[in-house]
Amino acid sequence: MQASRARLFKEYKEVQREKVADPDIQLACDDTNIFKWTALIKVTCLGPSETPFEGGVFQLVFSVPEQYPLQPPQVRFLTKIFHPNVHFKTGEICLDILKNAWSPAWTLQSVCRAIIALMAHPEPDSPLNCDSGNLVDEAVTRDIGVIPKEGFSGINEISDSIYL
Repeated sequence: MQASRARLFKEYKEVQREKVADPDIQLACDDTNIFKWTALIKVTCLGPSETPFEGGVFQLVFSVPEQYPLQPPQVRFLTKIFHPNVHFKTGEICLDILKNAWSPAWTLQSVCRAIIALMAHPEPDSPLNCDSGNLVDEAVTRDIGVIPKEGFSGINEISDSIYL
């Protein structure tokens, strides 16, 4: 536990220095618990104009385990978001680095960067929100003109209407 506290204090100092260098991420530690953090991520150039993400500010909450950095933090959106890789009720995020691809080299700041990247490039094949994943799949396949049947995972209504 001492090592995780030391690592989090080091990250806290880094965050204080990085505020000017990375204005898109505002990370803050809870005043009474170093294992609880919040973040505001600003999305400045995400997706096409006139989308809900463009210019948006989204709030995240971090719960850091005592085994950090050997185990990943639990991160979820507090801001409601319609995204294939975010559970619409809990805000849970489906991102490999928060599960099986975690490395102690990741920091809370770099996790925020990865979440911003996920928002720009959703993974509809690994959705927590199936409705959103299906819409992204449908939009992508219509845009490129190639409709892979396996990409629809049994969504007969959509695939039938597209193939007819």
